[in-house]
Amino acid sequence: MKDFPGQYRELNNWMEKLGTKMPKVMAGFGALHEASIQSGALDSKTKELIALGIAITVRCDGCIAFHVHDAMQAGANEAEIAETVSVAILMGGGPSVVYGIEAMQALEQYQAQGL
Repeated sequence: MKDFPGQYRELNNWMEKLGTKMPKVMAGFGALHEASIQSGALDSKTKELIALGIAITVRCDGCIAFHVHDAMQAGANEAEIAETVSVAILMGGGPSVVYGIEAMQALEQYQAQGL
């Protein structure tokens, strides 16, 4: 099983390092992320769940680590994450089952850490 909290920390560290090498790109990406996730017609939690569903269907481990974490911080609960996984499976088929399992593993790991 992957260590999703550890992956989350490691990716944050490497994104900071990228920021020193590509400050404009990473600042632009950070601004895009912040603007995209802000509450509007959809609240931040819903947007994080959408991002998680996409992460599962495109098979991005690091994205799963981030968006499970951020969805939970935005108030998503286990049932909401499980339903997001179910929609990702609908859209992505068998491979999304595997990555959906990873999302649920990430959820359990973050819960164990008190998130």
